[in-house]
Amino acid sequence: MKLLIAFGTRPECIKLAPIIELALARGHEVQTCVTSQHQEMLRQCLDVFRIRTDFDLSVMRPNQNLIGLTSRILEGVGPVLETTRPDFVIVQGDTTTAFSIALAAFYAGVPVAHVEAGLRTYDLTAPFPEEAMRQMITRISTWNFAPTERNRNALLAERVDGEKILVTGNTVIDALLYVRNLIQNNSRPELLDLPENTARRLAETDQKMVLITGHRRESFGKGIENICSAIAALATAFPEVLFVYPVHLNPNVMVPVRRVLGGIPNIHLLDPLNYYTFIYLMHRSWVIVSDSGGVQEEAPSLKVPVLVTRSVTERMEAVISGNVKLVGSDPERITAEVSLLLTEPEARRQMTLPDNPYGDGQAARRILDFLALKSGLQSPAQQDRQ
Repeated sequence: MKLLIAFGTRPECIKLAPIIELALARGHEVQTCVTSQHQEMLRQCLDVFRIRTDFDLSVMRPNQNLIGLTSRILEGVGPVLETTRPDFVIVQGDTTTAFSIALAAFYAGVPVAHVEAGLRTYDLTAPFPEEAMRQMITRISTWNFAPTERNRNALLAERVDGEKILVTGNTVIDALLYVRNLIQNNSRPELLDLPENTARRLAETDQKMVLITGHRRESFGKGIENICSAIAALATAFPEVLFVYPVHLNPNVMVPVRRVLGGIPNIHLLDPLNYYTFIYLMHRSWVIVSDSGGVQEEAPSLKVPVLVTRSVTERMEAVISGNVKLVGSDPERITAEVSLLLTEPEARRQMTLPDNPYGDGQAARRILDFLALKSGLQSPAQQDRQ
């Protein structure tokens, strides 16, 4: 089976890494195409999972817009499709990379396999442009790998053929469990990359830690300002708590974060972290404040509550199970909810009880078994039964 697996951002890399690793282990012909939409952070992910890139479109330009980015990806991937002639093109999620690659494959008549299909808010402005991207990918995908039954039902409601949908769990859980095992076994300790003062504080004390992330366009401007205001107030109210914030490189995030939070003693503003280091910090956290979809999916497996700084989420499973709570960007709400989790053990316990609704770490196997079946190959499981 010939697979072209395409991605451009760190989250895509993380969620496709288990598929790449297993496909190679099974002897499939795998080629990877990256757009380097997240250049520096993508490199970190490639190093952690030891992924070789076969094609790099290098599409990023200073002060680019989505129109230019989309057109460069379409033009760049055309020759790649002609050269590789894959049986399937695999894309993940809802990025400009995923949509543009899927569209190019559709134009070329190559079946598109969409990993993490069926997430919906039905609000094209939240998140923007991701909600539009994933809906459009659905219309041109041949196969749709839905993480949960809720995602499958969303696709069925849009009249996607049920025979073209498979519920797999989310591949991010496969990746998380792999890296967590590395950390617990102290494998590849050279990947733990923290500033000395932060590493020392974490290693030498058992003080509570709040982990913060933020990157979504919908939060730019007033939203980021409000979130930073809440974190500053919390750091003042809880001087014994360590607040760790790996800051996204986008100037719309980096500038206000460093202006509002820089210089506060118990707030550690870090450069973007590799995935190994980030999972280490997640595992060490008492509570996480984030707008990241991946964090919402991963944290339940680590028994860490997540407060999501958005008004809506396409990942409602963990909200329903109680692992995640939507708090928006209102500083008073954020301050109150974090304070509650820092001071009331029962409140935190109630957000860490259920199992992870997003999967069991076997998503990559289900996806590759399905594609092997559709291409006329036998999966390892079928071979074992003979």
